[in-house]
Amino acid sequence: MLREHAEEEFAVELEELGKVDNKQCPPNWRLSPWAVVMYVLGGRLDNGFEVSPKYIGDRRIIEVATATLTTDRALLLLGVPGTAKSWLSEHLAAAISGDSTLLIQGTAGTSEEAIRYGWNYAKLLADGPSMAALVQSPLMRAMEDGKIARVEELTRIPADVQDTLITVLSEKTLPIPELNSQVQARKGFSVIATANDRDKGVNELSSALKRRFNTVVLPLPKTVDEEVEIVQLRVESLGKALELPAEPPALEEIRRIVTIFRELRSGVTEDGKTKIKSPSSTLSTAEVISVVNHGIALSAHFGDGNLQAADVASGLIGAVIKDPVQDKVVWREYLETVVKERDGWKDLYRACREVS
Repeated sequence: MLREHAEEEFAVELEELGKVDNKQCPPNWRLSPWAVVMYVLGGRLDNGFEVSPKYIGDRRIIEVATATLTTDRALLLLGVPGTAKSWLSEHLAAAISGDSTLLIQGTAGTSEEAIRYGWNYAKLLADGPSMAALVQSPLMRAMEDGKIARVEELTRIPADVQDTLITVLSEKTLPIPELNSQVQARKGFSVIATANDRDKGVNELSSALKRRFNTVVLPLPKTVDEEVEIVQLRVESLGKALELPAEPPALEEIRRIVTIFRELRSGVTEDGKTKIKSPSSTLSTAEVISVVNHGIALSAHFGDGNLQAADVASGLIGAVIKDPVQDKVVWREYLETVVKERDGWKDLYRACREVS
């Protein structure tokens, strides 16, 4: 598999956590809230087993998110692109339900049927409305099984379709008027939704729907070291999955790319002495990971296997320049005033100039 589901990839860790988890579990949870947080943040168990970190950041954020799912409130993970909203949603569902696949992908074309239920029209025409003709949505299956349902990009879904969730989240019931019936949620059921705060105003959540969610904002990494650690862990993981025949990238190469992204995001250099313009691109941690992986692929197949400045230059420029006019001016100014003058960065400056 190119990418296994979290509950499959980390099955051994979930099993080991289950062995030592002696704390109280909410109904239908595979692990206690303590063990869920340990699974997400990583750490050493009493038996010496090492749990790998899935999320690097403020522990309190994960505790609040996990505690929310023990209540009758749903969880909304909000943040700019690349802050691991989907990643965290998947791992929370895997640890709590042992199943992260009950997923609804939000788009402008997401219909009410995708959230509630649909129909097998062949059976519907042949036999009329019946449970056998009904096609369950991931949300309905989660309600019946007492599991976590995931809704990606909630604000991308049209507002009238979003409000389909209101009855489910408040009454824990999904009416099926065609059958004069309903599905009632079992204990353990909840919803984790994600939303990009750059999409504010695309399809704003109604106040009624907002009240059904507890919102947790996922921030960008606070420090360079934190972001470097995140990138290093994800790059190593992806490198193994893709079987790239290259050496792991040096931390200093990752740190350079992270520094560039952080400076362009914030509009000021790391030392605070020089103000710079910010491009229109998001420049998230996820894009840093993409740039590094792209560079590793180039070095593996068309280089000596060691990540060099020339390998990351094209990916770096592609990530920064989304608007070919405005962003190109911003990048060129940053290249000439910051990269060119920085000690030890001449190779990166030359590589970027060649690509430009």
